[in-house]
Amino acid sequence: MIILKIGGSILTEKDSNESEVDTKSLKRIASEIKASLDKSFKELIIVHGAGSFGHPPAKKYRIGEEFDKSEYPEKRIGFCETQNAVKKLNMYVCEAFIEEGLPVVAVPASSFMTATNKRITHGDLDQFKKYLNKGFIPVIYGDVVLDDELEICVISGDQLIQYLAMNLNPESVILGTDVDGVYNKNPKTHDDAMFFDKFSSIEDLDTLEGTTNIDVTGGMVGKIKELLYLADLGIESKIINAEVENNIYKVLENEKVKGTVISRGN
Repeated sequence: MIILKIGGSILTEKDSNESEVDTKSLKRIASEIKASLDKSFKELIIVHGAGSFGHPPAKKYRIGEEFDKSEYPEKRIGFCETQNAVKKLNMYVCEAFIEEGLPVVAVPASSFMTATNKRITHGDLDQFKKYLNKGFIPVIYGDVVLDDELEICVISGDQLIQYLAMNLNPESVILGTDVDGVYNKNPKTHDDAMFFDKFSSIEDLDTLEGTTNIDVTGGMVGKIKELLYLADLGIESKIINAEVENNIYKVLENEKVKGTVISRGN
């Protein structure tokens, strides 16, 4: 089993207020996944980010922040707008994958997961297992869910990866982003940014100056923190650049791809 995360920045213009899909990238990634599955059998779960679809409404309504009861009607609308926005993106993703002949089925987090203070505390994965057993590819994505303490909150694709991996024990976890891996600075704005082949401890985060814009889901630092939890369980992860042609295919086939490995090993 492989859990593959496709970042929202790959599928959309994440910092844009316009909800537009990068159809060219989406089609290419779908074809690379199909080519890999045609070559060798593997169970696959796909997670994707919310990108420019989910982040603007989540930020506008401050989903996940504490509020008083007088704000609840507006917060409910914000929850609904955010949920609807990420479902729209998921529809585009699934449509492109189906056109490539991939048997994908959407499984929204908001339909079966709940959280406590922004952390997933319950999720029945029986349906995931049933879909996998019947040869489907479950697709889950960053979403809003009910929260026992905050009423509602955002659950990122990166947190979903951690929860799924902890409970399903995949062979590998792959994160496709818009950079080659982890740098001490944003490589898009700093020519002297230093690349990390590997991350193995929370202390390593002190060397980062901010690799990406921090959004409502935590940016690159948030990704690393989630993956370090998996490293403690012996599950290795790799962050790669999904914008580079054939990188998704290669990493699914366990071929050499530049990236940052998140692991506790030497």
